[in-house]
Amino acid sequence: MNSFSISGNLVDVQQKKIYEAEIKIEDGKIISIQKSGDRLPANGTYILPGFIDAHVHIESSMLVPSEFAKLAVVHGTVATVSDPHEIANVCGIEGVEFMIENGKTVPFKFNFGAPSCVPATTFETAGATLDSKDVETLLKRNDIKYLSEMMNFPGVLNQDEGVMKKISSAHKLNKPVDGHAPGLRGEQAKKYINAGITTDHECFTKEEALDKLNYGMKIIIREGSAAKNFEALIDLVHDYPDQMMFCSDDKHPDSLAVGHINQLCARAVAKGIDLFKVLQAACVNPVLHYKLDVGLLREGDPADFIIVKDLENFEAIKTFINGKLVAEHGKSLIQSRQSHVINNFSCTKKQPGDFAYPFTIDGSAITIPVIEALDGQLITNKISVSPAIINNQLISNPKDDILKIVVVNRYQDAPVVKSFIKNFGLKVGAIASSVAHDSHNIVAVGVDDKSICDAVNIVIEKQGGVGAVGDEKEMVVALPVAGLMSNEDGYKVAAAYTKIDAMAKELGSTLSAPFMTLSFMALLVIPHLKLSDKGLFDGDRFCFV
Repeated sequence: MNSFSISGNLVDVQQKKIYEAEIKIEDGKIISIQKSGDRLPANGTYILPGFIDAHVHIESSMLVPSEFAKLAVVHGTVATVSDPHEIANVCGIEGVEFMIENGKTVPFKFNFGAPSCVPATTFETAGATLDSKDVETLLKRNDIKYLSEMMNFPGVLNQDEGVMKKISSAHKLNKPVDGHAPGLRGEQAKKYINAGITTDHECFTKEEALDKLNYGMKIIIREGSAAKNFEALIDLVHDYPDQMMFCSDDKHPDSLAVGHINQLCARAVAKGIDLFKVLQAACVNPVLHYKLDVGLLREGDPADFIIVKDLENFEAIKTFINGKLVAEHGKSLIQSRQSHVINNFSCTKKQPGDFAYPFTIDGSAITIPVIEALDGQLITNKISVSPAIINNQLISNPKDDILKIVVVNRYQDAPVVKSFIKNFGLKVGAIASSVAHDSHNIVAVGVDDKSICDAVNIVIEKQGGVGAVGDEKEMVVALPVAGLMSNEDGYKVAAAYTKIDAMAKELGSTLSAPFMTLSFMALLVIPHLKLSDKGLFDGDRFCFV
């Protein structure tokens, strides 16, 4: 029988009290909590429920689940609510099963959902399709906790039969439905929510979030490597503590190595938000909403908890999951596991001529639609620009930061689709990635066709990865698992990603996370202008330009 005791200042989030206590753990469960005093030691540590990321795509960490866990537990994270739709778009149900089984190899509480939108739209080429029967099959599994984000909000508003069948299956099985409705307000938001959709992590403004809160929706505050909505939404925790959660959505390995949900708690407390309301959002609400088997520091609960130095920085001293010590003093105790590789990658290497953009001039002044990337946001602007033209070819114009962007179909050889983008800032070279939400074709940005071709080809050569070329250098981080994840040690991947991120910035990129921003430039379900392997797409009118 494995039993032990922990003493310290217990933070009882639900009772909104802090008191000295002794916690007894036996066989992974809390069997008793004995209050030992109201006076707190001046330099005592604090015992909290573990942190939960309420919406994350593990694949975006570029790590398989077991390696994600290895890094996350150091920061006091004990569980995630994880949408595996990235790998599902590449490998279908086999990809979802890979994530579940790999996650089970480590002491960490992954809670996977059934992807609702595979493919995300019909305006791109994906590697797989999950119809309503496939989704219902997944939802019937005990290890599938919810229906993942319903990105097809036009389908909900228009009562699309396939969409409504997926939502109905979740309701029938008493599993919550996650939302994804950026910018939806008023009666449209009400109709979307009334379809039985319970959360949204896509609010860009406080006003949008208030609309949805008032219709009964729960709002997840997102602060990831690319999309950052914390500052816009955090004040809502004051008045809606029972309806708020925290998430990263997409978090690259370098930033996961530094911190996770603990960082959001520290920032929220620093803004003067009540400690118990912050911890309600970070620890309690996800457990209650998704009915997770995660302990909340109550007698009879699984022994999932953390010990922190203080209630300002939330630096984890120890992390316990099911009574097992999984991290201590900044070191993970989770061991790396050998992971097999699954993939779906069939295109062949390209030639520079494949990236040429012929354009006939008719003598009049012309403009072309250009994507304007926004640092820290998934939304883009649609702008009109007079293009640079040489020998009847549209070319990049680094001087004005108008660069060629391309999407290459990774599932078969097909013509390369080209357009232009502003705000990447590259002065030389190119960057490319097979992490390109949601269908994960290859997306690249560069200053000339040869550089773009070279960057794309090093990604193809590795059957997936992120690559950079320029100044007579090239670098690639291989992602052989579905072209999305590495099966190497998480800290090594984080270090490699840090180097290639630095190289992109040396090539001139002014973005805080150039590869993460690049990965969303093919995400058609986020307004306003994006590029798929089939063409330039208007996210407001939901059609090609």
